[in-house]
Amino acid sequence: MSRFKALRVTEAPHGVFEQAIVELGIDELPAGDVLIRVQYSSLNYKDALSANGNRGVTRQYPHTPGIDAAGVVAESAVSEFAAGDEVIVTGYDLGMNTPGGFGQYIRVPAAWVMKRPKGLSLRESMLLGTAGLTAGLCVDKLERAGIDASAGPVLVTGASGGVGSIAVALLARLGYTVAAATGKLEQAEYLHRLGASQILDRATAADGVGKPLLKEQWAGAVDTVGGDILFNVVKSLKYGASVACCGLTAGAEFKASVLPFILRGVNLLGVDSVELPLVVKASMWDRLSLQWKLDNLETLAHEVTLEQLPDAIKQILAGKLVGRVLVRLD
Repeated sequence: MSRFKALRVTEAPHGVFEQAIVELGIDELPAGDVLIRVQYSSLNYKDALSANGNRGVTRQYPHTPGIDAAGVVAESAVSEFAAGDEVIVTGYDLGMNTPGGFGQYIRVPAAWVMKRPKGLSLRESMLLGTAGLTAGLCVDKLERAGIDASAGPVLVTGASGGVGSIAVALLARLGYTVAAATGKLEQAEYLHRLGASQILDRATAADGVGKPLLKEQWAGAVDTVGGDILFNVVKSLKYGASVACCGLTAGAEFKASVLPFILRGVNLLGVDSVELPLVVKASMWDRLSLQWKLDNLETLAHEVTLEQLPDAIKQILAGKLVGRVLVRLD
């Protein structure tokens, strides 16, 4: 097959960005070690930003977004991979400034590619995608900082989103008592099904921004939203507790004080899933496919085709999506 379908984002006059399903030639892909026939991708907030012309994510257009891809090797110039191998790619420059998983083919460096985790199908790997990898890394950071399931409730902010949903399900799977903060209280039943025992609305999570400290409540937290809500979480951690921070949908800045850190010894742990060495990613993917495998992945997601993807992008930018969006490309 010399041509394939892709979601292409182009810049129109007056700074308007347009999305369309187009046919591209494989020879239009950049040079790389491995050509992959993509079967599944997923929609992340960063993908929506790229599709909407955010120059902080993607510098040059036309462009094909999609920071996640799972598929089958079509051609390989390296011995580590052979035609027919099932592989996944998440992060690095995929879908940012390199054509990504919203196209039926990608060509990438071998250093970005890993073989499909044995305990996951290609479909399951993209039900998780970067969101699942990030959630897993957050939980791992908390455990490395000393939290365990007996320590008390763990808060997840942005709990109805992709990372948040998986974090809730994963923490519950591991025996933690989970509190879920969300701006979508109508999704309380969904969050309870994932394992949350307490639901907080966004207004409650944002209350007390001007105070230097808040009541100690949380033995740990996964924050997916950033902004002042993140620092409210910091101010309400129990003594010595930690929050793993991985998102910024509520803002990239917050008003901070040293008081929670020097009076309660709390920890703010940054989590990145993009530029991690491949060996670290592979280790976490193995854990997500085996010891930490979720049995309710399908309940976290709904599936769309390439043709349906623009509508889903509008929804995620409007804050209306719940859980994960699986993109089917075959």
